Amino acid sequence: MSFHGGMLGVALAIILYCRRNNMPVLGFADRISIVAPIGLGLGRIANFINGELWGREASVDLPWAMIFPTGGDIPRHPSQLYQALMEGLILFAITFAISRRRCVRVHYGAITGVFLIGYGVARIIGEFFRQPDPFLGFLFAGATMGQLLSLPMVLAGLGFVWWARTHPAA
Repeated sequence: MSFHGGMLGVALAIILYCRRNNMPVLGFADRISIVAPIGLGLGRIANFINGELWGREASVDLPWAMIFPTGGDIPRHPSQLYQALMEGLILFAITFAISRRRCVRVHYGAITGVFLIGYGVARIIGEFFRQPDPFLGFLFAGATMGQLLSLPMVLAGLGFVWWARTHPAA
């Protein structure tokens, strides 16, 4: 999945940059985690405009169901917009709000953990409305690849929050 691999690349870049510049990795990651949802939301809007990654079949009486040019004549959920709302706007509001609290900011890794938990949960929910990639389909227990890859993100996020709470403030 594009995001999950990209996130690993960004994590590696953050580690290398911070080590080279003698900066706290989790403190820097916290700052990036606050604004990352803006890019995620804009990316989902671009998916919608491009008519890609459309949703699963929707009920014909769902007022906002759409027929996508490459999705056949079936009304579908505009899952890109659902994900833009959850992964973009709502996740940004959450990370921004908690970043305003000094008691959270001084515990490096807490904001990163909240971001990972929030993105993972939003992605898992969003995947219930999104059509799985045709070359992958549904996998273990009816889950999609996006849902399976998001589970370790949620667990890592919980680990970051736990670590931040148990270590002294920076």
